[in-house]
Amino acid sequence: MKISTRGRYALRFMIDLAQQNTNAYVPLKDISERQGISVKYLEQIAALLSKFQLLQSVRGPQGGYKLAKKPAEYTIAEILRPTEGSLAPVACLEQNPVSCPRSSECRTLQLWRGLDAVVSNYLNSITLDQLAGADPADDYVI
Repeated sequence: MKISTRGRYALRFMIDLAQQNTNAYVPLKDISERQGISVKYLEQIAALLSKFQLLQSVRGPQGGYKLAKKPAEYTIAEILRPTEGSLAPVACLEQNPVSCPRSSECRTLQLWRGLDAVVSNYLNSITLDQLAGADPADDYVI
């Protein structure tokens, strides 16, 4: 599994908002400057995250974005899923039940299910609040 640039930038965007520790709307321009991500790209990410109700937005001179809920209420998986689509390690696990015609005889299906469970559990166990307050040198253990 490889997380796309969009997924990584979405995490940086959300962490930035969490670190502002304010209920005020933050302009994309400010986030862009702090994160070194173009405003154009952040607009695309913000639209996607807003569509999934992870962000609230207001237009106009005092406008911007803020988190829709407290940072501790977001999991990393919840932020990555809208940007990545599926976090499944193989395509056959993207559908439930598995629709692969070989699933009944597949010798690797349990391997992929196990990997999927480990990744999902791990990403669901870390909150935005934890990342926002973490020292960049902190290690997260599986």
